[in-house]
Amino acid sequence: MIKEYIRYLKDNPQGYWFKARLYGWGWAPAKKEGWIVLAAYLLVIIVPGLFAERYIETGEDFLLWFLPLIIISTAVLIWICYKKGEKPRWMWGPPDKYKIKR
Repeated sequence: MIKEYIRYLKDNPQGYWFKARLYGWGWAPAKKEGWIVLAAYLLVIIVPGLFAERYIETGEDFLLWFLPLIIISTAVLIWICYKKGEKPRWMWGPPDKYKIKR
């Protein structure tokens, strides 16, 4: 299974940063640029969450500040995936040409 997944990700003549996920709908990073974008997204979400306790006193302030951050950064991530990635589609396993005969 892992070998099939690696074959699928390496077959990337268009140079997509993100390829369609093998199971479900969405994207998975396929190149280092995709991994950098995903790491930046996680940092934008995690780091402010760790330090928010020091600067925000009420739960309402937290929601007014942190919720828009999550929504905007997620929208930016989806936009980058859509622009730099393969067209997303429902998949349930690798396409036949990547399956290893056993």
